[in-house]
Amino acid sequence: MAPTSKFMNKTVDAYLSSHTSQPTAIEQRLISQTQELSAGIMQIGHPQAQFMAMLTTLLQPKLVIEIGTFTGYSTLVLAKALAGGAKLIACDVSAEWTAIGRPYWEEAGVADKIDLRIGPASVTLAAFSPDTVVDLAFVDADKTGYVDYFEQLVPMLSPRGVILVDNVLWSGRVASEEDQDKDTVALRDFNDHVMADRRVQVAMLPIGDGLSMISLTNE
Repeated sequence: MAPTSKFMNKTVDAYLSSHTSQPTAIEQRLISQTQELSAGIMQIGHPQAQFMAMLTTLLQPKLVIEIGTFTGYSTLVLAKALAGGAKLIACDVSAEWTAIGRPYWEEAGVADKIDLRIGPASVTLAAFSPDTVVDLAFVDADKTGYVDYFEQLVPMLSPRGVILVDNVLWSGRVASEEDQDKDTVALRDFNDHVMADRRVQVAMLPIGDGLSMISLTNE
């Protein structure tokens, strides 16, 4: 199993992982296949996946939007937590990577809940009907696009909806102004952008590589 946290030492990380509900056999096979890829580091850890699954069960969303599907592990976990009639629209630019996940979605019996759309997520979101209501969104894609995705999602968010945004701590690099890498700067700008937006409230969680949980304010 790959490390699940970028911030804990290996002993604590292993303890956390062993005291979180474990992936199913189907999920573990997808995790293992993904870890064999050179880009396998992009996969979320199972404690984060478990948190997202439990949140999905609690929220009971009717429409979930995922921006950044990769090999489909997060997609699988979210789809399994959906109630009957709910739908997950998964957005990604790679037909090759998402094809890895499709057989696992089928095997788990959730493929009919997943609407995979290949192409730029900003274009996919822009094509939604004006009355679209999003109950849960997960953003884990190109970091320079985070602000645009956020701005597209917020007007569609239901009153009790939640946007989850991955990699917001970026191995801690966002906290160092000396780090001017393009993605680091984009994530730092995104975090500041959300904090300055009075439409929303945010809780930044030190899970995985940092996960922001965003909802509309009650004002």
